[in-house]
Amino acid sequence: MAQTRTPRSGLDSLARDIALVLERMGGSAHQTVVIDCVAALKRQRGEQVTPDLKTRIIEVFEHYRDLFFRPFGEGSNRWALAGDFA
Repeated sequence: MAQTRTPRSGLDSLARDIALVLERMGGSAHQTVVIDCVAALKRQRGEQVTPDLKTRIIEVFEHYRDLFFRPFGEGSNRWALAGDFA
């Protein structure tokens, strides 16, 4: 298994999933793609995907602004891994 550069040990599981998806997408992706991919990861692990997943993912993006940022500005729905995490 390949080593990952994203430090995920101190993050909650949803933030780790988001970081993993962004990393696999080359460091950035549209919010909708991230939501769909995180839902797919959860389903693959046999976890329930709740109707509030989209809201929770957006909250995680906002909470971990040191890890995630909007590369095209605050009006954009594209998110990326910040700085050394990408």
